[in-house]
Amino acid sequence: MDHISVPVRDVARTRAFYEAVLTPLGWRATGYRADVYAAFKKPGSAALYFHRAKVCGAVHLAFRAESEAAVGAFHAAGLAAGGTENGAPGPRPDYGEAYFAAFVLDPDGHNVEAVLGGVGG
Repeated sequence: MDHISVPVRDVARTRAFYEAVLTPLGWRATGYRADVYAAFKKPGSAALYFHRAKVCGAVHLAFRAESEAAVGAFHAAGLAAGGTENGAPGPRPDYGEAYFAAFVLDPDGHNVEAVLGGVGG
């Protein structure tokens, strides 16, 4: 996969939110054009773009974490950056034996997750 593009209403607000939540997971901002897009990248991962749109259907974005501490840092950063609580850090045995995750809703209602031991390994 090369990249993923997600529709958002406010690119600047989205950029600030994702810069906060993705930094603990090893991602960095790689591009920005006011009212057009914000881009993020992590080595070895597809690029992630957020583009301005009038209509936004909610999506679920799950990001792999390197540790339980990183999942916790993601969750705390998401709440501090204006996200809405959607699942505190902890084990999710219904999802898998080693599944540890946290969830926040971003300002557009997208469900954003940090996961350790997820479906991809």
